[in-house]
Amino acid sequence: MPAPAVIARFDIVPLAAFAGLMIGAAVSDVRRLLIPNRLVVALALLWPLHAAARGPTAAALAATLIGAVLVFALGAALFARGLIGGGDVKLLAAASLWAGATAVPMLLALTALFGGVVAAAFLTPLARLGAARRGTAGTLAGGQTPIPYGVAIAAAALLTIFAPAAG
Repeated sequence: MPAPAVIARFDIVPLAAFAGLMIGAAVSDVRRLLIPNRLVVALALLWPLHAAARGPTAAALAATLIGAVLVFALGAALFARGLIGGGDVKLLAAASLWAGATAVPMLLALTALFGGVVAAAFLTPLARLGAARRGTAGTLAGGQTPIPYGVAIAAAALLTIFAPAAG
């Protein structure tokens, strides 16, 4: 069995990729109101490397997978009602894998908190002016203003994953 320091170094690569992919998803969502599937797929494919470095039990892996499926199902229900975008649902489910079952409640709470901040920021007149200049202004069906919720998901995921490591 490798020494803990070796495991920690092995986990640096997937964690760095996780951070880069989350930031990429947030930037893409701000620019185009779209989270590319390839970013979500990459997050899901990198997760086993992260999980292997942590050495979870079979029960912990099962709980994590069940939690991610439940988050996806809840998100799909919100998507069906037009309350959240499909990319947001997939990104949140992938983030749930990385967070693990025990941290999913924190991930969801932080996502809601940051989502409120992002919504408030994007509903200001200055933000609407910037969106109009970028060509991303407009409304959804029912007069709703589109909000790049991927920013909130990414911020919550990064904080959930990295804050415990910072102490």
